[in-house]
Amino acid sequence: MELIRILIADDHTLLRDALAELLDAEEDFDVVAVAGNAAETVRLAAELRPHVLLLDIEMPGNQDPAATVRHLRQAAPETQVMVLTMHDDPGLVQALLPLGIRGFLHKTVSHQSLAGTVRDVCAGGSRVTISLSARSLAAPAPADIAPLSVRETQVMELAASGLSNYRIARRLDIAEGTVKRHMRNIFDKLDAGSRVEAANKAVQRGLIAPPVTAPRGLRDTRSLPDVVLRGPHSLPDAVLR
Repeated sequence: MELIRILIADDHTLLRDALAELLDAEEDFDVVAVAGNAAETVRLAAELRPHVLLLDIEMPGNQDPAATVRHLRQAAPETQVMVLTMHDDPGLVQALLPLGIRGFLHKTVSHQSLAGTVRDVCAGGSRVTISLSARSLAAPAPADIAPLSVRETQVMELAASGLSNYRIARRLDIAEGTVKRHMRNIFDKLDAGSRVEAANKAVQRGLIAPPVTAPRGLRDTRSLPDVVLRGPHSLPDAVLR
């Protein structure tokens, strides 16, 4: 009988080690490695190609869970990704399901249920197991709110303050190309055709706070688009790049 090879990714050492010990005690399981951050998880998944990855989405370096899942699916496409988290958010489930996760389980799930779900995932088929509280499922979804990730919210806040892609990249210590990719995702999620429209919609929908002051350097407008925002529900009078 081939053992089910499992990779556990969680930054809480005590919980991670306890879970590894519990699962390793199952006669058909083999916990091949554990990881404590997103980068290490992607590296180990690509190197070890486990059958199942149990992924915590609140690890260091995992500001954007959807991006991490995409990287994992590219690095180890055969690995079945199961999210194991303290989050109880149907919106997050909806964001991750199209990316091919095979389970979304709350960390309060029993050992027996978790082990059974791992076996079901490895048995084939297309069933996805989701464990959410009845309270979260009954809660009404916010109206007209785009599910911006944590990183996308940071980028949008800085863009609304007038920072260029280059300055946003410097501020967040990421590549300028990554900023451009985040802006494209923001445009898609907010159905916006420009930074100005995206900023206004993000403010109107409560996704970001309005900038308190106009950005510096607006006196020299030769390199800036000729756009000014006004109105009770728009940003302060400031030209945005």
